[in-house]
Amino acid sequence: MERFVIQSSIKEIAKVEKYISDLCDEKNAFNYFATISVAVMQAVENAITHGNKSDVEKIVIIESGDYCGGIYFEIEDQGEGFDVAQYGDLSIEGTKGDGIFMMRMLSDRLEYSNGGRKVRMEFAIRGIDATQAVERANTLQKYFMTKQVEA
Repeated sequence: MERFVIQSSIKEIAKVEKYISDLCDEKNAFNYFATISVAVMQAVENAITHGNKSDVEKIVIIESGDYCGGIYFEIEDQGEGFDVAQYGDLSIEGTKGDGIFMMRMLSDRLEYSNGGRKVRMEFAIRGIDATQAVERANTLQKYFMTKQVEA
């Protein structure tokens, strides 16, 4: 397990991206960098802005490690948490929970704990099949097309 800690500032996001890139290189998982980085950076951004309310006195803890067949990331903030159940039925057409929707679509497993202050995402880097990869790409394409139409 590796641990990486940042202050609750959007300026710290570049450090997280470098951390993910280095980890993907180390694990020979660079083909998964885009998928992993979008999901993890969304979780970190949520922790900074929603969880810790961008209070630079608070920190965000990012832990990562191996699990059977892949890599996991846990992101934890020091905020008040949130009711995870209110985001249970997210879709492309929704406007609430866009970040959680993307995290759910890009990870192989997503779960919250500690009253919504901690999220764990797992990425199967040894075992994802081509069909699943195409489904994810198509879902994300539809998602971003919907958002462009709304803008």
